[in-house]
Parts: sequence; structure tokens; C-alpha cells
Amino acid sequence: MSVIRSVEILQVDLAPKVVRTDAIQAFVTQETPLVRIRCDDGAEGTGYSYTIGTGGSSVVALLRDHLAPRLVGRDAGQIEAIWKDLFFATHATAVGAITSLALAAVDTALWDIRAKRAGLPLWQAAGGARRRVPLYTTEGGWLQLPVATLVGETLAAKAAGFLGAKIKVGKPHLSEDVARIQAVREAVGDAFELMVDANQCFNVSEAIRRARAFEPFGLAWLEEPLPAEDLSGHAELAAHTSIPIAVGESIYHASHFREYLALRACSIVQVDCARIGGVTPWLKVAHLAEAFNVAVCPHFLMELHVSLTAAAPNAAWVEYIPQLDDVTTSRMAIDEGHAVAPDAPGLGIDWDFDAIAARSVARHVVTN
Repeated sequence: MSVIRSVEILQVDLAPKVVRTDAIQAFVTQETPLVRIRCDDGAEGTGYSYTIGTGGSSVVALLRDHLAPRLVGRDAGQIEAIWKDLFFATHATAVGAITSLALAAVDTALWDIRAKRAGLPLWQAAGGARRRVPLYTTEGGWLQLPVATLVGETLAAKAAGFLGAKIKVGKPHLSEDVARIQAVREAVGDAFELMVDANQCFNVSEAIRRARAFEPFGLAWLEEPLPAEDLSGHAELAAHTSIPIAVGESIYHASHFREYLALRACSIVQVDCARIGGVTPWLKVAHLAEAFNVAVCPHFLMELHVSLTAAAPNAAWVEYIPQLDDVTTSRMAIDEGHAVAPDAPGLGIDWDFDAIAARSVARHVVTN
């Protein structure tokens, strides 16, 4: 038994490495809540989540005032029990982003402890399906980029060994999106995978119209074409296009994925560890998708998702968007277009706590 004695809560704000704009928003800053859990036997784990510019202080407040006090005195090994208890303790604010992001910071710290105590990297502790997962990049595909830059960035990604690239869509007119996709496809050839992401900007009729126009380009998927809450709209769209429909970064509970899968409203699951509430529910969604013979291609958080995709047999891609470089001393290993899961016990993320302390905009410690 490893009893939790203290919970440290921090927030650091990280600037994006490149300008990131999509059809509905700009990625202003990554507010990064971190949780360090320390136990009476010396065990320690660190977890985290993120926002893209708003809500970080709310996540920290929820952790400080409501979740961390419920952790002190608990057995860190009872991860399922802790997750359920914390979820129901905050049920009035669930299901939703703030609660999920707070739960994820706690849950990933507990999994860090579990894997370290077992002497295993997370990808083995959570399943151990394989070590390497194909890698695609989003960093050169943002919506504000002109066509020539978009083509140049994608060609550079291909030359660097990436196996695919994502392009943002959602320009005011269909013809603009088509011109962007067509230019990139002609430049990189048919064997290089292209994904497109609308960031929930279309209504159903426009999504069907654009999907049909995109079909000749052999896309790997069309991501978030509609608002995530429009389940029936996704089912209608999926029935009207041959392009795989991807959803998940804006879904906050496993039951909602179940509904999408049962209605065949998606064929790619992009479950995000932070937004689903941590490793515990992430694995449940991955295996749920496996039961439907659907691939998992998670959103963002590559430093964590490299291990989770290596744990799940139906995981197909890791998304390359580096964001933790300023507060870590490790980097995700890449080999021949594949992300390689780390060997180190735990999450495999080497935090630079001096840099975190220097950058912290909030810090709280909860003890007995």
C-alpha cells in the first residue's frame, strides 16, 4: 500500500511553437496544469493536462479545492476507485472539459506511480501492443498558411520522414479548400497520407457538400466536420461520404464514444487523454473502439499518446505537435516515420522542474 501524503498543483503557460489557427479559433497559449503526487513510501508521480488558452485557472481551482483534498490518505494503487470517486464528487460539473482536464492531471500522475513501481514504461504497463506507431504532422497545415507555404511545409514533412500530414479546412468557400488539398496532393503524390480537419465549423449540408468535393483526393479522414454534440448529423454525414469521419478531441466521456460507434457516426476515434479524463478512461475508449473494429488516432499530447497508442492494438497514428520542450529534458523518439515509445518506467516524460518552477503562474500544495 502506497498512501498519498501530498499533492502539489502547478500551472505553466507555454507559447505555441508556430502560429496555430483553424476554422474557429487560434491556439493562443497552452495552459498546462501539473499534479505531483507524493506517497509515504517515497513513490512520486507527475501528471498533466492542457488548455489552448482559457480555463487553466479553473482547472487548478478544481484540483486545489475539490480533488486534491480527496486524494490525501488514499492508496495510490486504487486508480479505478479514485477516478470514480473523484468523478462522482464533482458530478454537478461533469461531463465537461474542466472536470475532465482536472481528472486527467490526477489520473496520469497515478499511472506514472503505478508504472514506476512496476518498473515498466507506461506502454507496457497499460497493454504493450507494440513499440512503434506511425507518425503524422499537423504543424505545417494550419489554416492561415497560403497555398505555397502549405505545399512547401508538407513536402518538407515528407522529406523528413513523416508518413502523413494534416491540413486544416474551413475556408469561406469550398473552392479554397479544394485548391489547398489539390495542390498538396499533387505535390506529395498518392502514397503520402493526407488528413483534413474542419474543427467543427460546418453544418450538416455543408459538410456533405465539402466531403463529396474532397473525395477524389484519397484522404485518410475528415476530422471534426460538425459540432461534437451533433451525433445524428455525424451519422448522416458518414452515410453520404466514402471519407472516414474522425471525432473525439471534443468528447469528454466514454459513453459518448459508445453512442457514436453504435450509430456508425465515425470510423476514426481521436480520444484525447486530457479531455477524456486520463489514462483510465482513455484505455476504455480504445478497447471500446477495438470491439467495433475502429482505429484510434488520438488528438495532440504526443509525449503521452506515444505510450498509449503503443499500448492499444487498434491505434493507428500519433499526431506530431511538440509542446512540452520548454519544460522537459526528454524528446519523443522518432525513427523512420514512426513514434517510438520510451523505455523509462512511468510516463517516460523527463520533467525539468527548475524550468517549471521558473515558469509557474500558480502553485498550491495540499497535505493532511
